[in-house]
Amino acid sequence: MASTSSFDVVSDFDHQEMVNTVDQTLREIKSRYDLKNTNSTLELGEATITVNTDSEMTLETIHDILRQKAAKRNLSQKIFEYGKIESASGGRVRQEITLKRGISQENAKKISKLVRDNFKKVQASIQGDAVRISSKSKDDLQEVIQALKQEEFPVALQFTNYR
Repeated sequence: MASTSSFDVVSDFDHQEMVNTVDQTLREIKSRYDLKNTNSTLELGEATITVNTDSEMTLETIHDILRQKAAKRNLSQKIFEYGKIESASGGRVRQEITLKRGISQENAKKISKLVRDNFKKVQASIQGDAVRISSKSKDDLQEVIQALKQEEFPVALQFTNYR
């Protein structure tokens, strides 16, 4: 058994699930009595969500609804990076929420160092915004996945291309 097995550690989310999350959040905003007349809007871009509402209190309520809907769709809370609250025209407030994708070089180095230090028969190589983990033993790869799941990283990790 000389062949090697591998998998990729990535940080990504399903864009269609995010579209559904924003859509459900908008529906709840329109139907909730305390948010009905706030004229709140959510605009989903490629990598951002822009929230426009009438006060910071309703903005926090929208955050709670968005987080709740994302959790129901198995989206990690770590993908949301809340920007600065800005004042908009008409006494309203606007906030841009950045949707994080990819593993930064700093986090990729932490992952590969953790793998190198704890697993001698496993190799980790940084490939752009992903980390490829390879080994001859699939059992070792399973142990690496369990170890990475127990660590706290500032990004949501997924394990793909398991071969």
